[in-house]
Amino acid sequence: MKEHFAKLPSEEETQRSVQIFKAFGDYTRYKILYLLYERELSVSEITSEIGVSQSAISHQLKLLRQTGLVSGRRDGQRILYSLADKHIIMIFKQVKEHISEDDMSTHPSLKTWGL
Repeated sequence: MKEHFAKLPSEEETQRSVQIFKAFGDYTRYKILYLLYERELSVSEITSEIGVSQSAISHQLKLLRQTGLVSGRRDGQRILYSLADKHIIMIFKQVKEHISEDDMSTHPSLKTWGL
């Protein structure tokens, strides 16, 4: 009997997926996403929370906007940033829940992958 494997995604879909995972894989960008999961923030508010220069935060926000994870809206003189849509919020919520479920060092899947 022939095994039936799932169809691989297109090159474009793979490329976009990898970019999203890369965005989550950077320490500063993850912190930004974490803060934006909680509420809308300006660049200066993010800067004061994370303790990184404003230009570094602006650069990371640009990458997050290009990836489609973050959006901004003008509020007078400033731009308020938030997670882009409900899908990103759901992904972030699931990551947070997964981390808090149990001690990751004893998680069975880590043993399966040799980690």
